[in-house]
Amino acid sequence: MFRIQKAVKSGDKQAVIEKELLSKARALLNENKPLRLLSLKDEERKILNSLNLLTHKPTLYIANITEDGFENNPYLEQVKQLAKDEMAEIVPICAAIEAEISELPDEDKKEFLDSLNLKEPGLNRLIRAGYHLLNLQTYFTAGEKEVRAWTVLIGATAPQAAGVIHTDFEKGFIRAEVIGFEDFMRYQGEQGAKEAGKWRLEGKEYLVQDGDIMHFRFNV
Repeated sequence: MFRIQKAVKSGDKQAVIEKELLSKARALLNENKPLRLLSLKDEERKILNSLNLLTHKPTLYIANITEDGFENNPYLEQVKQLAKDEMAEIVPICAAIEAEISELPDEDKKEFLDSLNLKEPGLNRLIRAGYHLLNLQTYFTAGEKEVRAWTVLIGATAPQAAGVIHTDFEKGFIRAEVIGFEDFMRYQGEQGAKEAGKWRLEGKEYLVQDGDIMHFRFNV
């Protein structure tokens, strides 16, 4: 603050913005509230991000509960309210159930989850929550021998997604062959999706969607 105050006195307009922002931040911290609660303009958000302040970072609470603790659990409700008040995420997980699932063969996992009225393992929900919190998504490349998942920021363009595989893919990007995840599953793969008219070509401005199956055309 001392450095900024000196800059303000010298007429630095950016310093004025920073001083006002830090004053708001300090006032909130003095109330024992996280900086995530601040309502910020884009410029203010960039400034605060550059400072790497702990309570401005995205936060995820993982609540370890008993097998029957997903409903009518006052302790879980307290943590949910805390997360809501702090603009944080929460994922309830039963570690005992997750341990059992990890020991089961794949063919038995669904039956086990059904017996507990659960749609999926808690680990899946945890991964999705973490991705959402970090503004990330996944797209896939599918070949004859392997399927691979790649992580990109939400809002990434097709060339940027290609660059995650190799920088040459981004530099020489021409087109992306794209099939949406739901279409890929519904029509049982690439050939079925093509026959159903769900295969398409996208250009440089295309924004990658979560779960897209993509093949890149490029030239270097």
